[in-house]
Amino acid sequence: MPDNRRAGALRERVHCQMAEPQDDGWGTPLPGAGAFVTKFTISAGLKPRTGGEGVDAARLGGTQPFVVTVRNTSQTRQITTAWRLVDARNENRIFAITSPPADPDGKNQWLEFLAVEGGQ
Repeated sequence: MPDNRRAGALRERVHCQMAEPQDDGWGTPLPGAGAFVTKFTISAGLKPRTGGEGVDAARLGGTQPFVVTVRNTSQTRQITTAWRLVDARNENRIFAITSPPADPDGKNQWLEFLAVEGGQ
């Protein structure tokens, strides 16, 4: 597999979405309870990992984890596991972020995190 830590490998466009807080009816905001809203769109590299299948309520469901590589910017440093990614070219591909972003080589140039397709 080629290394995703170069500019030419960031071939995908993804919308980074965060759930807006929702009012509970008493004036208290509930963080993450609202609808997902796109905060920004970035270029990313998606490298598939070994997928898996799980049984939930007697139904077999498959998940495909990806290593997502993005440039280290002030926007991408905001991403947490409460966010999700949506493929900009195919809105049906939704990725749930399962690990916080990490600097893979310690040079503050790239961030990598795990995301699962079909996990949200």
